[in-house]
Amino acid sequence: MAQNALEIKEKILGTLKRRGPSLPVHIAKEAGLSILFAGAFLSELVADKKIKFTDMKVGSSPIYFLNDHAYMLERFSQYLNSREKDAFLLLRDKKFLRDREQSPVIRVALRTIKDFAVSFIKNGEIIWRYYTVPESEFILEAKEPVKEIKEAIAPEKEEEKKLIKLKIHIPKKEETRPSVVELKKEQQKELEIFDKAEKPKKAKAKKPTKKKKEKIDDNFFNKVKEWVVGNSMEIIDIKNFNKNELHLTIKKNGKEHLLVAYNKKRLMDSDLVKANRKAKELGLEYAILSFGELKKKMSDLIDAAKNLSDIKKLE
Repeated sequence: MAQNALEIKEKILGTLKRRGPSLPVHIAKEAGLSILFAGAFLSELVADKKIKFTDMKVGSSPIYFLNDHAYMLERFSQYLNSREKDAFLLLRDKKFLRDREQSPVIRVALRTIKDFAVSFIKNGEIIWRYYTVPESEFILEAKEPVKEIKEAIAPEKEEEKKLIKLKIHIPKKEETRPSVVELKKEQQKELEIFDKAEKPKKAKAKKPTKKKKEKIDDNFFNKVKEWVVGNSMEIIDIKNFNKNELHLTIKKNGKEHLLVAYNKKRLMDSDLVKANRKAKELGLEYAILSFGELKKKMSDLIDAAKNLSDIKKLE
């Protein structure tokens, strides 16, 4: 099974090399896997740092991609909402944006398009860069205008030079500077507007819960998989998978079985009935795996059923 798992991972990596950034459903189709099976192995590849996934979602699924294929994510920008797309196009065009110079709507949008907008601090100011543009280019871009100004104000005659200096350093009468109080008021207004624009963002704070669920599911799946491998069995397919229950078709000694794993410490009678019903649907013998031991009553009932040849109704 260990070798088979490696082959599956290589198949997924090969698919991502050919297709570039892709959704789980397309990866599963290309690799010839079920969506649940593909999802489990994609999680393992992310944990191994072989691949990454986006913060952006298409429907409810992220986009998976190889570490050196991040630049291809541009083609998925069509799935951004209108405000996010405006921020994306502006940043892509300008390469760098000063946060304080943007409208509140753009400032909020820049904080949500994490796959395309990367922030850094320069002289105590927040600067946004387009994700494929290195931060070092901002320094070059900031220096160029200074050179142009020096060249423009470098006259040949000394008298002209003095005149230009006077023009630069003597402010016009009408250009009065705002007072400290006025500046503070203006900054306060800007912050209030920005806070109001950002408030709706708090309503969507359910992502940590989803991530937590995914981690629990992966941990459960990995424990079951380790047990299967440790008992010289091979996983054929995943029939059902959620945080509490996992149905696998496995092969042992060349014969297929249904393995029903429960993510609980106490099994109920209904769990056995449910597993038996599923096994009948598939026409397979079945085994049950859980984190706890059977109750004495249930264990005695199973033993009694093994020796039972038939039950007749007395009339």
